[in-house]
Amino acid sequence: MTAPLEADPVGAQVRRWRERRRRSQLDLSLAADVSTRHLSYVETGRSRPSPTLIERLCDELDVPLRERNRLHLAAGYAPPHPQRGFVDLGAARTAIDAVLTGLEPHPALAVDAHWNLVAANRAARAFFDDLPAELLTPPVNVLRATLHPDGLAARIRNLAEWRGVVLGRVRRQLDRTGDPALAELLTELRDYPAPPGHEDTGAATASHPLVVPLRLAAGEGELAFSYTTTVFGSPRDVTLDEIAIEAFLPADERTAAALRDAS
Repeated sequence: MTAPLEADPVGAQVRRWRERRRRSQLDLSLAADVSTRHLSYVETGRSRPSPTLIERLCDELDVPLRERNRLHLAAGYAPPHPQRGFVDLGAARTAIDAVLTGLEPHPALAVDAHWNLVAANRAARAFFDDLPAELLTPPVNVLRATLHPDGLAARIRNLAEWRGVVLGRVRRQLDRTGDPALAELLTELRDYPAPPGHEDTGAATASHPLVVPLRLAAGEGELAFSYTTTVFGSPRDVTLDEIAIEAFLPADERTAAALRDAS
């Protein structure tokens, strides 16, 4: 059994995050207002960082709140960042619901750090209405439901292009977080059958003058969407730190008109 990450010394975790961000000790020490010698002592275990120093280093290294808690635990401190359930987020939960509702008739959904569905508006739920039950068993993974051969993939007109977009986003997220669960998800998504002639380079060709759209077959025609991502600024709760709102906006006038008519 693999030991939990927080079982590793705090200094080793700091060093891994510094190397992941491709920062030198000198660069990080200057940015965090700590001497290079002291940072070196922290990384080698000769000195235990204070909670304040851990937070300063994490700020500079863009460490997610969940991983910050692990650093504090490894240093012998209580984790400072709470983790509430989604239903207990209070005003933040109300804000998420308001954003999702306000975006209608445009599809929008909220996902966690592993792309599991947290909430969705009516337009987004319509995307998944006709998917097999096994893809809709909670927790519903949005990327699995999108790229699985029995999922939305069958309706995506530019599947090779969109697949490249999705895999590229997960790779970048994995590079930022180092989350093993994301690594497993990426492997699963890559193992789904690729469209004929598609090479998994993570790149996408230009099929739109401004963005790479999601093109969905709809009746006799096609709907084209661009997407935006919204996150909370300065979160102090682990759950809130990991939530992102994905909004799908019309990429052409035909799609805009179809959404207005459907609403």
